[in-house]
Amino acid sequence: MSLTRLLAPHWRNRLQSVLLLCAMGLIWALLGWTLAGPQWMFILLGAGLASLLVGLPISSRWILALYQARPLPQSQAPELHALVAELGRRARLPRMPSLYVVPSRLLNAFTVGSRGDAAVAITDGLLRTLPWRELTAVLAHEMSHLRHNDMWVMALADLVSRMTHMLSLVGQLLLLVNLPLILFTDLQVPWLAVLLLILAPSVSALLQLALSRQREYDADLGAARLTGDPQGLASALVHLERLQGNWLTHVLLPGRQVPDPSLLRSHPPTEERVRRLLELAASGEAALWADAAGAPLDALGGLRVTKHPPRWRVLGTWY
Repeated sequence: MSLTRLLAPHWRNRLQSVLLLCAMGLIWALLGWTLAGPQWMFILLGAGLASLLVGLPISSRWILALYQARPLPQSQAPELHALVAELGRRARLPRMPSLYVVPSRLLNAFTVGSRGDAAVAITDGLLRTLPWRELTAVLAHEMSHLRHNDMWVMALADLVSRMTHMLSLVGQLLLLVNLPLILFTDLQVPWLAVLLLILAPSVSALLQLALSRQREYDADLGAARLTGDPQGLASALVHLERLQGNWLTHVLLPGRQVPDPSLLRSHPPTEERVRRLLELAASGEAALWADAAGAPLDALGGLRVTKHPPRWRVLGTWY
């Protein structure tokens, strides 16, 4: 199997992400043109390019503090630290991410920071629920986000989206202030520009959601490349989907989960992600990635959790 075929899905995902980000920037620049003329379009485009070249400072401390995350010492989970170190080596990260545990029974893991200074946070519920193989796949997914610098990409997309909303709001306020002139004078209104002011925030938000979904697909592919085990991630996704919510909710509200339109999701549908991973496993490409990755990750052993589970308190947090 050729190397070109192996890398085709990755580059296709990256190209789609670049196109989506450029589309968001174009809407931002068009709003500047609408409000202040062509010169502001080039100023905003220049600001966007500067953000791409310089990079956005991403502070992870306040995010970890928001979730009450605490550092996970190596003495409490040596196997987990060894797993993260091995995944970081395979992902060619310049520095091993710091490990944090979030005192919550929610099933979640997330990454904050940049490639050189990152932190991976795992909830206590996820550590106690997923078997080692599935936990490895989930961590590989987060490492893939780090490898591709997805946090920076999504932070930039969020900045563009927020600025688009702000410019649109300014334009609509100016339109409202000049409404008497529009009604009682012969002032010509560029209705195409008005339509852009109204639709730009919604279009920008949809593009941001599409970008997020595309980065998730690429992270799934990257996780399969790091572990050589797409079935492990597929199993983890199915497991997490099944465990969302509690038994009482399933009994009392069996039809509560009304599927959202795909355009309004920040993550792709689980069924589609699993389908792609299983197709990848069936194609035999993952076997080549496993050979290139090195020793199987399950050789590192399982996770031993020695601390007591989180307890509930009145404020609703776990500790």
